Amino acid sequence: MIDAAALDANLRTMAAALPGARLRPHVKAHKCTALARRQAALGNRAFTCATIREVEGLVAAGLGDDVLLANEVLDARRLGKLDARVTVAVDSDATIDAAAAGGVRDVLIDLNVGLPRCGCDPSDAARLADLARKRGLTVRGVMGYEGHAMLLPDRNARASLVAVAGEQLVAAHAAVGGDVVSTGGTGTFDLHTAATEIQAGSYALMDTAYAKLGLPFAEALSIVGTVVSTSTAGYAVADVGLKALGMDHGNSAVFPLHAESRDGAQVWFFSDEHVTFAPEKPVRVGERVRVRPAHVDPTMAYHERAYVADGERVVDTWLIDLRGW
Repeated sequence: MIDAAALDANLRTMAAALPGARLRPHVKAHKCTALARRQAALGNRAFTCATIREVEGLVAAGLGDDVLLANEVLDARRLGKLDARVTVAVDSDATIDAAAAGGVRDVLIDLNVGLPRCGCDPSDAARLADLARKRGLTVRGVMGYEGHAMLLPDRNARASLVAVAGEQLVAAHAAVGGDVVSTGGTGTFDLHTAATEIQAGSYALMDTAYAKLGLPFAEALSIVGTVVSTSTAGYAVADVGLKALGMDHGNSAVFPLHAESRDGAQVWFFSDEHVTFAPEKPVRVGERVRVRPAHVDPTMAYHERAYVADGERVVDTWLIDLRGW
């Protein structure tokens, strides 16, 4: 379930902070073209994707003005066939070869700015840019994701790592050329000074991990479950387990369906199909609860549709149509 008012406030807050092309919303966080249309309507019409399926879905929905696949791929043929501006991240000779062979026209040189995941050594960026141009590709600039900083609870610590990543991006951009310096996420959206665009995504729906950082966004997403068992020992069990939400960023939170306060329940543990929790007040079998996920991205990917609610009234149903591979 998506709280309509919280979602609207989140989208407007971010669109005001990063208007137009300054924000490239990452659709991996929600995998929903209906929500992407809301982002586009507020002026943020360029999008970031994590999978080829997400790119194809946005283009089919008429949202293909400027789409970045911010992950390396070794087969880009499906991307090259799309009637849209598609840019692909590259960090090696092989991924450049794949982009060229697949008919992709635009690339960003992806740098490793501290997160041990994808990205080339910044010192190799200029060489890769030269190779890409020799293969007939347009090098739009550079990108780098400081994911190692994203969820640090101390803002100063996040800012320090962002500064280091920013220096690497700026230096590489000077050597690579192009107009784009793409980076960032929800946890660092307001800390970048040299970036041309920020790839934030989780801000739209939020989760319990990001909620700890004091960001100007509210938790808009919850899974509605049912209490299926209670115990005289003081705990209760609801039918929302590990297969319903992402837990890799920490614990989730349980609240009575009609709760207005943040004082809900103490989670004991999650199992495959259940959450065991100690409610603040006794609950009955059959009572509904809301579970707020710790990680919004995989949570959305687990479900086929989202119900948009104004209070307790469902006002719309959105397919989570970019999920799958």
